[in-house]
Amino acid sequence: MARKKIREYDSKRLLREHFKRFSGRDLPIKSAQVTESTDFNELAEKEPLLASAKLVVKPDMLFGKRGKSGLVALDLDLDQVAEFIQGRLGKEVEMGGCKGPITTFIIEPFIPHDQEFYLNIVSERLGCSISFSECGGIEIEENWDKVKTIFVPTSATFTSGDCAPLVATLPSEIKGEIEEFIQVVFALFQDLDFTFLEMNPFTFVDGKPYPLDMRGELDDTAAFKNFKKWGNIEFPMPFGRVMSPSESFVHGLDEKTSASLKFTVLNPKGRIWTLVAGGGASVIYADTVGDLGYASELGNYAEYSGAPNEEEVLRYARVVIDCATADPDGHKRALVIGGGIANFTDVAATFNGIIRTLKEKESKLKAARMSIYVRRGGPNYHRGLAKMRALGEEIGIPIEVYGPEATMTGICKQAIECITAAA
Repeated sequence: MARKKIREYDSKRLLREHFKRFSGRDLPIKSAQVTESTDFNELAEKEPLLASAKLVVKPDMLFGKRGKSGLVALDLDLDQVAEFIQGRLGKEVEMGGCKGPITTFIIEPFIPHDQEFYLNIVSERLGCSISFSECGGIEIEENWDKVKTIFVPTSATFTSGDCAPLVATLPSEIKGEIEEFIQVVFALFQDLDFTFLEMNPFTFVDGKPYPLDMRGELDDTAAFKNFKKWGNIEFPMPFGRVMSPSESFVHGLDEKTSASLKFTVLNPKGRIWTLVAGGGASVIYADTVGDLGYASELGNYAEYSGAPNEEEVLRYARVVIDCATADPDGHKRALVIGGGIANFTDVAATFNGIIRTLKEKESKLKAARMSIYVRRGGPNYHRGLAKMRALGEEIGIPIEVYGPEATMTGICKQAIECITAAA
């Protein structure tokens, strides 16, 4: 499971689009997303309610405490909303120790209300926890003792009896409505593969629950079965994290393939770089470098998996090696081309893309004083390793090559010894 945060706009969109499927009723949710490309005249035509109603506007940037930070404006008309956004769009703010520009806002009708409720559902290893409070809103933390929580085991049916402890102290005129709401939201949570969902607060509009503020996370590994239900979903970068051109290029490759291609620059001047097959293996390599005391020298996190074809590996490896060899400074560097023992990926085939890249980048590798350490196992790994050994002799670059008899942690240690050895 990979928990990925989504914007409030998308959380509310999914709730609105699928609530009727489970309850037979519509939720009166209206909202719009605003970015630099938004034309407010077109928005007014597309969403006439927003042009005539009083509105709320706030950043939709995956950070909380927006109200306490003065980033929420209430009871505005659309012109005032446009002015509020234009004064803040693209401006850098600091939230939770992270700095970044505000690029996305959500606007929706302003809902005067007296009651504020809290609902939270979290997917855990053996089931889901559901928390509810009749004292929601910005003071929820000060009223945490009033939050009630139950646990629903995996595969168990969530019944009215299970829900009863959550709503036991509610007035009778709203108890049934909120109980049904919690049950429907939980069914939707499971069906759409949410891993986290929070409404703080939700209230009532015309007798129907209405989320005023909402956060959601999805299991992005379930995208293959939910792409129609999710629609055009976005998984934004965490606030304060802006992709470099190299990272953006790999992200684009990843979106166009059925394989998985991940690349994050950790230290552009790092002297240890990785080109690793498999998500689990990539974590082991990165953690090992850190555990051995050289996290500050780790240039990147990289992972390719799901049997990418040779051309995809070639384009991916070009990015990694270009970053690893940038700005040579005379110090030795190391590239770890690793992985676990593949189940179905043809090691020789994926190595073809890497070998072509290494040949292309021969002069850059030499200028960066790069040594290469290879460790891999799986289908056709003998052929793949033999090609790597031959490559080292052909281009005159130090390449140490190992099969599954060597440990993944062992070649990390060798890479560190390489960069720390006397010049």
